[in-house]
Amino acid sequence: MIVTQKVTKYFQSFAAVREVSFTIPAGEIVGFLGQNGAGKTTLMRILASFLPASSGRVFIDGEDLARHSLSCRAKIGYLPETPPLYTNMTVEDYLRFAAEIKGVPVKQRRIRLDKVLAECQLTAVRQKVIGTLSKGYKQRVGIAQAIVHEPRILILDEPTSGLDPIQVLQVRALIKDLRHQRTVLLSTHILSEIEQIAHRVLIMRDGQLIVDGPLGSLLGAPGPGRPGGATLEEAFVNCHQARPEGAP
Repeated sequence: MIVTQKVTKYFQSFAAVREVSFTIPAGEIVGFLGQNGAGKTTLMRILASFLPASSGRVFIDGEDLARHSLSCRAKIGYLPETPPLYTNMTVEDYLRFAAEIKGVPVKQRRIRLDKVLAECQLTAVRQKVIGTLSKGYKQRVGIAQAIVHEPRILILDEPTSGLDPIQVLQVRALIKDLRHQRTVLLSTHILSEIEQIAHRVLIMRDGQLIVDGPLGSLLGAPGPGRPGGATLEEAFVNCHQARPEGAP
């Protein structure tokens, strides 16, 4: 479903992403981890066709992203860390606008709109102006715009950033519901979310992919002092404390 081949992105002389390659098959939920500045957001923007790669190739459902960006975008729902909301619009008007620009056929827009409002638990606020909503509701609106065209791939960059504990639980429950319908690439600093949702984990450091494997393998088997095995937090710290390849 998603294939990257030696994807590299330079900003002038700085390599934000360096020769990253991986394959995500259809229906898989992948946690995407790394410290701030590791290159996660840059790579997610490349996958969503918001940024071009400097070199390397990306394939979305078998199509070359560089050659078929419009048809690839139709298969992707993208939620950046700051949702792209028009805060002076009502929830319903904004989602109708999102459906239009994402190519939802006119005859299907009402059905899709009602469906996404229900899925994201926004029906009660559909006539409210987005700027008056809590951050938790704004995040839900952001997710709703990402799925209104029923994409096969969902890319979520820090979907629970800045939310209070109750809002985190609500958005996490929404993502859990969505995971049964789509391939999901989820970036977050809340590692417990990855443990509860993901099948597999990718970890980046300094623009490079340093871990790509099943969540269970990364956590490891139980051991002395760790009856349940390592936590994802421990595994993440260990990966970043390990010496880079070729270091003295």
